[in-house]
Amino acid sequence: MKPVSIIEGTAVPLDRSDVDTDQIIPSDWLKRVERTGFEKGLFSEWRDDKDFVLNNDAYSGANILLAGPNFGTGSSREHAVWAIQQAGFDAVISPRFGPIFKNNSTKNGLVPVEIETTIAEELMRQVQTDPNLYFVIDIAKRTLEVAQIGLTVDFPLESSIQDRFLKGLDDIGITLEHTKAIETFEKQRNSWLQRQ
Repeated sequence: MKPVSIIEGTAVPLDRSDVDTDQIIPSDWLKRVERTGFEKGLFSEWRDDKDFVLNNDAYSGANILLAGPNFGTGSSREHAVWAIQQAGFDAVISPRFGPIFKNNSTKNGLVPVEIETTIAEELMRQVQTDPNLYFVIDIAKRTLEVAQIGLTVDFPLESSIQDRFLKGLDDIGITLEHTKAIETFEKQRNSWLQRQ
């Protein structure tokens, strides 16, 4: 996982609520052996509609997904997070996330930015009007800023999750931060419990 402190860029307005992980990445895509190539399956059942927002060139190059409430509900598939990231998104903004999806996001480096419903609805309208609206997500300050419309809001992020993003730590990296304590513990264990 790479460290992330600030995410800047434009957003795609996915104006749908209750988007579940099966809609994010349909189950047909879970048969892949590799952990790459999932961007092709992102919202694949909706991509056939020429009017689907991800088919709109006005939003090409956006690195933030602005979603409706209750985003990422359903099954625990990490593939949903991988598909979003591999499609070029660094963060998802929503009034509410499915808890397993949110947890998977934080463990894979996708920043979940949870904001109030009224603010999310206003941002959705603004981005639909102006695809060039510029977002700044500051992990250290826990803020979302859109200067063009004079918006700066805080978003919740547990300190341990914030630290994970800022240092670029996955679960293994977090464990390795405690290497000395683990080695000390191992040396103090009864000899019959120690590794041979």
